[in-house]
Amino acid sequence: MVKKWLSRYLSRKKLLAKSVFSQRYIVIDLELTGLDAKQHEIVSVAWVLVEQQCIKLSTAEHYISKEVKQLEQSPVFHGIAQQEIGQGQSLSFILNKLSCYFDDAILVFHNASLDWSFLKNAFKSNDINVRPKLIIDTFQIEKKRLLQQGQEIALDDLTLAACRGRYQLPHYSNHHALTDATATAELLLAQCHQISCGNELKLADIVKVSL
Repeated sequence: MVKKWLSRYLSRKKLLAKSVFSQRYIVIDLELTGLDAKQHEIVSVAWVLVEQQCIKLSTAEHYISKEVKQLEQSPVFHGIAQQEIGQGQSLSFILNKLSCYFDDAILVFHNASLDWSFLKNAFKSNDINVRPKLIIDTFQIEKKRLLQQGQEIALDDLTLAACRGRYQLPHYSNHHALTDATATAELLLAQCHQISCGNELKLADIVKVSL
């Protein structure tokens, strides 16, 4: 047990010393029926890879879960019809595809506390063991930056659209998992370049503000 913990600790320490810009990331977004991971469901999952500061659009994937029982507000916000649910994939299939990237890519979310809580529950329910090497949250990165600048944070200041706006990134229609995953990937790159100011930036610097 101690050896395992020590091995993980040393691996993490070694990883955190590496450059942000040389890493492989998997940027993930979920569409949900609500905000409570204990009672609401995952409607869809999308992801895209980022390597060497480049968003690899050819790697983008988007899946709708056919196991959703109650769409609630999702059809309004996400444009997903019940017919599309029926033609979707099992959540187990989606999770297994997603987990294949966890060994060699760093996970990125916008508001990881929400999306990762749903994914953790889903992995556990489907008996899929995962241990992400690292999780980065663009929501927390931006929150920390605003606080460091002495700015007051209003209710909507940390939405994906609001965060992107501060970097003059283009406006995208929200509430589609694949669009939001790509938008989050762009935001991550913009944040890293802004924080680095042309200097070296290590993963430890990003994790400090994203956890």
